[in-house]
Amino acid sequence: MAEDGDYTNDGTVDIHKNPANRKKTGNWKACRFILGNECCERLAYYGMGTNLVNYLEKRLNMGNVRASNSVTNWSGTCYITPLIGAFLADSYLGRYWTIASFSIIYVFGMTLLTVSASVKGLKPSCENDVCHPTSSQTAICFAALYLIALGTGGIKPCVSSFGADQFDETDKTEKKKKSSFFNWFYFSINVGALIASSVLVWIQMNVGWGWGFGIPAVAMAIAVVFFFSGSRLYRLQKPGGSALTRMFQVVVASLRKSNVEVPDDKSLLYEIIDAECNIQGSRKLEHTGKLRFFDKAAVETASDQVKGAANPWRLCTVTQVEELKSIVRLLPIWATGIVFSTVYSQMSTMFVLQGNTMDQHMGPRFKIPSASLSLFDTLSVIFWAPVYDRLIVPFARKYTGHERGFTQLQRMGIGLVISIFSMVVAGVLEVIRLDFVRRHNYYDLEEIPMSIFWQVPQYFLIGCAEVFTFIGQLEFFYDQAPDAMRSLCSALSLTTVALGNYLSTLLVTVVTNVTTRNGKLGWIPDNLNKGHLDYFYWLLAILSVINFFVYLWISKWYTYKKAKGTAS
Repeated sequence: MAEDGDYTNDGTVDIHKNPANRKKTGNWKACRFILGNECCERLAYYGMGTNLVNYLEKRLNMGNVRASNSVTNWSGTCYITPLIGAFLADSYLGRYWTIASFSIIYVFGMTLLTVSASVKGLKPSCENDVCHPTSSQTAICFAALYLIALGTGGIKPCVSSFGADQFDETDKTEKKKKSSFFNWFYFSINVGALIASSVLVWIQMNVGWGWGFGIPAVAMAIAVVFFFSGSRLYRLQKPGGSALTRMFQVVVASLRKSNVEVPDDKSLLYEIIDAECNIQGSRKLEHTGKLRFFDKAAVETASDQVKGAANPWRLCTVTQVEELKSIVRLLPIWATGIVFSTVYSQMSTMFVLQGNTMDQHMGPRFKIPSASLSLFDTLSVIFWAPVYDRLIVPFARKYTGHERGFTQLQRMGIGLVISIFSMVVAGVLEVIRLDFVRRHNYYDLEEIPMSIFWQVPQYFLIGCAEVFTFIGQLEFFYDQAPDAMRSLCSALSLTTVALGNYLSTLLVTVVTNVTTRNGKLGWIPDNLNKGHLDYFYWLLAILSVINFFVYLWISKWYTYKKAKGTAS
């Protein structure tokens, strides 16, 4: 017979809704299925998205700017839809059922995309490498892409949080394993991305787009099988009801009490007496001193009770107030991730277009597609993730005394600095490339005799920056999120990628409009040999430097959350 000590203290349950048994559920035995699912899902996503700019150019007959903007708009949407999935997961469905249901939508989208690229009548007709897509063929392609964007919206914000849920934060041993989980989670993402950017991109460019999209569709189906296979081992956090409603209640109650004084003794603020929190699946949060206006919502007045019970639109608990404060505190840190994501988005757009102009041969016969160079970003992550976990953290721990080596904010800041250098290196390469074009009068040459492998350093640096910033961001937003809002905060961190893509679209559009005035070709013409892509990279480097100094100022202001007690 199981004893109380055999069960988790974080409120998790098993698939049958019984309290989660420590020995039978969770930990790495459950995470194997989650990491396998994520590896296959990312293989599907990157296998379709890495080379998408070339598909739109070659098969849907788009120019550089339109194809680039279409990719960043779609990619941005893939990182906005997680807000929908996160809300459903935290409020009603829970992370397990949200992942399960949205995965089915994802598979339908991948299947439709494969059909649109392989079935006669649905795929564009081509003659001598020039394609003539009809408006309906283009519409079907984009319908499939945005169906995928919806499907990924239920998976992206939940999988990392669902994996972290397998470790009980109230247990010291399991809490240490949770930090390692985020590194291995990102490692598994990049194993999938490695296969996608090497094998699948080559298949798309040399065998055909039907096979190139069909294999990712099969990979997504395998991801679904992986996920369901581990069901009996999973620990599930109970959904805590609408987080948005709770936040609105705090705002409304604070405004209603705008003239009420907050007592100096914070123990007088309203909180339920029980050790367990009244929010399902959440622990209580300790009061913090900043953003004191919202404390007014927890000040008791005579009109707060309705038939003996507290009216939640007039009186909120300290934990409910601190939930809102946690989100508000996260927003400035969140905003500084947008420029980093803009830099990251160049891998699937400008880096690919820059690589298209260079010599892609490996030996006399084999030609590497320019989009495949993103595998060096992936290799960089695969190299740096375990190095960070096994070497950098223990080394840094000796000097900082921090159990994780660096604080999450320090880790993210290091990544922002590295991203600046990636743009500088990309800019320097473009200066050298354009100088090579000028000296040899290669303006009208489709591929200049300069090896594409000169792009490797810029990809490698972005991969290194990812390990610090993106993994740090995943861990930071999970850790600092209130227990019942973790999917929502994971989705919030993902929206930096969405807004980074949209910012890239905006910058490309503005730069094109400004630099093509008076009949000029502009910085990013269809023939990059006659443009100035290097100026665009310098612009991103300058924005990254400004962003880093803003980040330093904001991170000094940040106050970490403090949880207490056990979850209900």
